[in-house]
Amino acid sequence: MKNTVLASIIFLAFSLNAVGQQGAFVDHKLVPTVDFLKSLTQAQRNKTQMLFNDKSRILWHYLPSSMFPRAGIQLNELDSSQKAKLDELLKTFLSKTGYNKTMKIIDLENILLEISGDSIRRNPEKYSVAFYGNPEKDRLWAFSFEGHHVSLNFTIHNDKVEIAPLFLGASPARILSGPREGERTLQKEEDLGFELINSLSEEQRKVALFQEKPFFDIVTGKSTEVKPLSPVGIMYSQLTRNQQLIFLKLLDEYLSTLPAEQAKKRMNSIKDQEINEVRFGWAGATLLGEGHYYRIQGKSFLIEFDNVQDKSNHIHTVWRDFDGDFGRDIIKEHYKNSDHHKHE
Repeated sequence: MKNTVLASIIFLAFSLNAVGQQGAFVDHKLVPTVDFLKSLTQAQRNKTQMLFNDKSRILWHYLPSSMFPRAGIQLNELDSSQKAKLDELLKTFLSKTGYNKTMKIIDLENILLEISGDSIRRNPEKYSVAFYGNPEKDRLWAFSFEGHHVSLNFTIHNDKVEIAPLFLGASPARILSGPREGERTLQKEEDLGFELINSLSEEQRKVALFQEKPFFDIVTGKSTEVKPLSPVGIMYSQLTRNQQLIFLKLLDEYLSTLPAEQAKKRMNSIKDQEINEVRFGWAGATLLGEGHYYRIQGKSFLIEFDNVQDKSNHIHTVWRDFDGDFGRDIIKEHYKNSDHHKHE
């Protein structure tokens, strides 16, 4: 009995010491992160892990890797065990919905390969992971997972996680032939957008439709930092109750990529601080099959959606945070509150 009590005390002391070293972020998220990094050879780790302030941390794109070389290590440089550990890492930082969307988008590279025969541009193994800082000892660190039509940028400070910019795309948005004919990726983002714009009255449409022709691509592109775009479209407060419910379903679909607790917290923050002024603006056709674009913008965030390219069968979506892109808000908090930096 004494030995059991002693063992419990030692374990508790060890656990408290670990929390003291790592801050509040010693939880289920840190374990798969460290597991993955420790699975790498030293040469692989040297390629994968960089200083937090490395300039590549805020460079991102949604082009294929053959067109936009990325920092970090590609999937094709990992063995099956390392890939499995990376999978666990992504499952930890994304919701099940977010993880599944990411995997479906990567799998579309196989469809594009069948269509084009271009194995250089169309390769599901050419997605990269890169780390900034050292999760094993740093309170502030980051990592990205990126390739064609996927850009996930995570910044972590103790128990806080920012995921922005967050880009997901789909080409083809609807598979046109073969055994998977009719399969759609990012379907809800598109269908709920159509449901909302087509629920509006004639007077409401005059406010929401701000441009006859859609943009060819997301307006903010691969910008490292964005400011609010011109306020266009109809405000949430101008919608009927049923229209507001559609609007919230659409907003929730974007947030559903995040783990449930994080998504709920962000939604509550939006509802409490800015929802009535959040705008929904549309450009282009209001029927599936023709080019269309919409944006949702509040005081803290911007969502863009477009489906114009490849005969309106090529979707781009992005979530941008005006203060939180690449964790700028929590980085400021880190430098403000860190004793080390206070004395610099």
